[in-house]
Amino acid sequence: VQLQASGGGLVQAGGSLRLSCAASGWIFSNYVMGWFRQAPGKEREFVAAITWRGGRTYYADSVKGRFTVSRDNALNTVYLQMNSLKPEDTAVYYCAAKTDPYSGSNYEGGEYDYWGQGTQVTVSS
Repeated sequence: VQLQASGGGLVQAGGSLRLSCAASGWIFSNYVMGWFRQAPGKEREFVAAITWRGGRTYYADSVKGRFTVSRDNALNTVYLQMNSLKPEDTAVYYCAAKTDPYSGSNYEGGEYDYWGQGTQVTVSS
């Protein structure tokens, strides 16, 4: 079971980035896939999640209307399209998989079973 996040980088405020998370090693379509981030000196926080088959999405209030989570089950990949980026979006972004879509909170990192290595997103002002 592996998650590989990519797509991070340096961007100016107002710009866009698309993160990708490639998954391997299990049946991807039954899980909830989430994105979390952690800025220096801060706790990890929930960003967005999407349920199996892409039927339902969840967003943190801080990213609603700017970020969009999507998935391609055929490619075993989940995406996070980030628009109108702000300096406060600067963080290491992690993708994660929650194997039980029917219990626990999709907003809580502790409910996720597998984590990727993270990709750095830096937004300059």
